[in-house]
Amino acid sequence: MSRSMLESAREELRRGARGMGGQARRGAGNACASARVLALSILTSALMGVAGWAFLTALDIATETRTAHLWLIALLPCVNVATAWLYRNHGLRAQRGNNLVIDSTVTGAPIRARMAPLTFLCSTATHLTGGSAGREGAAVQMGGAIASNVAGLFRVEGHDRRDLMMAGISAAFGAAFGTPLAGAFFGMEMCFVGKIDYSAALYCLTGSFIGNAVSRALGSNFAFQTIAHVPAMDMRTLVVVIAAAVLFGLVARLFTFCIRTVKRLYARIFTNYLTAAAAGGAVLAVLFLCFGMSPYAGLSEWMVGAAFRGEATFADPIAKLGMTALTVGAGLQGGEVTPLFGIGASLGGWIGQVAMDDPSFVAALGMIGVFGAALNVPITTIMLGIDMFGAQAAGFFVIVGFVSYLVAGHAAVYPAQRIVTPKRRGLKDDTALTVEGALERHRRELEELMDK
Repeated sequence: MSRSMLESAREELRRGARGMGGQARRGAGNACASARVLALSILTSALMGVAGWAFLTALDIATETRTAHLWLIALLPCVNVATAWLYRNHGLRAQRGNNLVIDSTVTGAPIRARMAPLTFLCSTATHLTGGSAGREGAAVQMGGAIASNVAGLFRVEGHDRRDLMMAGISAAFGAAFGTPLAGAFFGMEMCFVGKIDYSAALYCLTGSFIGNAVSRALGSNFAFQTIAHVPAMDMRTLVVVIAAAVLFGLVARLFTFCIRTVKRLYARIFTNYLTAAAAGGAVLAVLFLCFGMSPYAGLSEWMVGAAFRGEATFADPIAKLGMTALTVGAGLQGGEVTPLFGIGASLGGWIGQVAMDDPSFVAALGMIGVFGAALNVPITTIMLGIDMFGAQAAGFFVIVGFVSYLVAGHAAVYPAQRIVTPKRRGLKDDTALTVEGALERHRRELEELMDK
């Protein structure tokens, strides 16, 4: 072998060794960074587990107190005025709720620590006085605030901060609902339409399971219904399930439309925000106390059990949807997920009574279908079904999850969600917009069409 060939071979070996050394250093650096984010995710999730348990305990006490003293509902106007004043004067951007958490996750903007106690207190007050709200909103806001402040304390920035924020969201969902699989995917799906951020999978999975475990260890109890019988996937069953899924998607769309309409209506009628808050609370108090709507106050978790037993009526989902839209639209704090469970379960239970022998089967599909369509989280929907009802009906969860998701369009409970992959060809111009931006574009197009 010639000298030149030997020199070339040595140079290639040296180049290869340098490349392998560089890759090893980069790998070690990435491993250290990942281990750091994982450790902070565990810390954030443990803190969220404690916060989740405390919040659920507070909600239980508030619900029991209100049930024993229905006159507390008369305080809804006072609570809404106090909530509006606190958020306007001391909440900074916290009034944006879960949309602030989404923006913080995507853009890196910090969330002030005060958001956690503020949403805790105001959401508890909402339930104490009967506001028809849920618990996911407060939980996610607490999880986002904890994660953001942990990131700030340990100077976590960029992509690592985004992963930590998603872990906090997952921990919040797992701690609040006792559904760790759904919580893991909720953190990866919540901020986007048509995208799952798998780069955060390890942290979200860890966060959800730890948040759930800590919450349960401290005493949180989660009771799930059971499906009496899962039918075979024959043609008749598929027709019923697909038709029901279409209806679930339409109801989710109606739900978000009603909330936006109530918000716009109060803003148009009242120039003073405190007057609007007082009026919104007064409308709810009158409906609850004078028109027999008190069963739909608070979480109304009785609706799910009634639906699975075949006792739901067609009026139940309509009444709960209306009261929740009036509550959230008026600015009262809480969330939308638990009301969506009740709306979906009661609607599905009624369909099951009419079209099938077992109301519990369609009630389960409705419970997850309306939720997933309203929040734009189809994979979370499937996992939620498995968490709550087992995997025997997983095929039906997939059908309902995606059909209802597509039917709902780009309407969503969270206007700040970023549209990465539009749901269908006719919505391709919504790419890269927020849900709020897409809805505004659709409104302008409709106005232009009507003017022609």
